[in-house]
Amino acid sequence: MAEFDPEQFEDKYANYFTELQRAYKNAFQTMNDRFDSELIHGIDQFVLSESEPFYEGEGQFRIELPEDPYDRLQGVVVGEEKFEEIMDRYLDEIETELQRVFGFDTSE
Repeated sequence: MAEFDPEQFEDKYANYFTELQRAYKNAFQTMNDRFDSELIHGIDQFVLSESEPFYEGEGQFRIELPEDPYDRLQGVVVGEEKFEEIMDRYLDEIETELQRVFGFDTSE
């Protein structure tokens, strides 16, 4: 992989599509191993498919979710509090994977 360029991340889907896919896939696999797979699949399909990753600088990323993420979830019965707890954990996992995939992970 070429060195990360914050300016190229502005057009992330043209310049870093493969890396983004890898980060989201790795986060999905981690979450699917740890939590209810139906819920994780629902979040992946109905919420994260409409999410947008942003580079914040200094090796930090954030994920912007679509409006009303809980209301987007279909086919899964889960309380809103539990959903938000899992969603927060999932977002942390994606951000961690983005840091790792783009070479910012300093924990190793």
